[in-house]
Amino acid sequence: MGTSLRPLSAIAALALASCASTSGHPIEQQREVVYRSAGDTELRLHVFSPPGHRSGDSRGAIVFFFGGGWRSGTPTQFFPHCEHLAERGMVAMSAEYRVESRDGTTPVECVQDGRAAVRWIREHARALGVDPARVAAGGGSAGGHVAAATATVVAFESEAESPRTRCVPDALVLFNPVFDNGPEGYGYDRVKDYWQDISPLHNLDAGTPPTIVFLGTQDRLIPVATAEAYRARMEALGGRCDLHLYEGKGHGFFNESSSPESFVDTVAKMDAFLDSLGFLELEP
Repeated sequence: MGTSLRPLSAIAALALASCASTSGHPIEQQREVVYRSAGDTELRLHVFSPPGHRSGDSRGAIVFFFGGGWRSGTPTQFFPHCEHLAERGMVAMSAEYRVESRDGTTPVECVQDGRAAVRWIREHARALGVDPARVAAGGGSAGGHVAAATATVVAFESEAESPRTRCVPDALVLFNPVFDNGPEGYGYDRVKDYWQDISPLHNLDAGTPPTIVFLGTQDRLIPVATAEAYRARMEALGGRCDLHLYEGKGHGFFNESSSPESFVDTVAKMDAFLDSLGFLELEP
């Protein structure tokens, strides 16, 4: 599929200018690539690359999925994270995916689009200049569900996708994620006919990649007990799950617009996690 260059929004341009002014070198301007066509809808990855990055390089990569209850939301939510990680040497992307308000879809299509994005990145790793063995996925709220589902859910395979390419990412970065869709979890009424197949908590196995989770203790949608159960189950399976709880914080606390202090702290912990796995290459 083709690649198109698009102008930055005023907000994104200002954010990029801010990054450039503090780092001493500019971040490559955002570009968009189509990773999937679903009917008349073209779904894009918004790509941020490190300084001097070229196709044929072998960088760590990450793709983020926005929150919005599978109903709404935009990729701009994770532009600040993408800009920061590009400055740290990663190819960072924020994905479009289908949602109910725009496309009349269900959570199943959200998961299918998430898996398609990870597969597309691996299939185009050389052109993107990324290492196909260092592809992480991240997201917030329902976008955290999409990211976690790419690593855990095996149902709902799309006929348009090639199962020969792995959709399981090599790491997960989850911000107040929806990862329990059971009777006591988030969104059960919307997925009750197939909740056991789409709930990440109920599909963990020994192959679930290293995971970091950020959650506020006053989150009205995701109880602390759910995150602790997720961590305990992963650790019982021999996996790694770093859980960071933020006292008194509610849902969406990690967004830069909600709390600059929390944004900085969660980004620093995200950096340490990704660095421990060999994803980062440049000093902050």
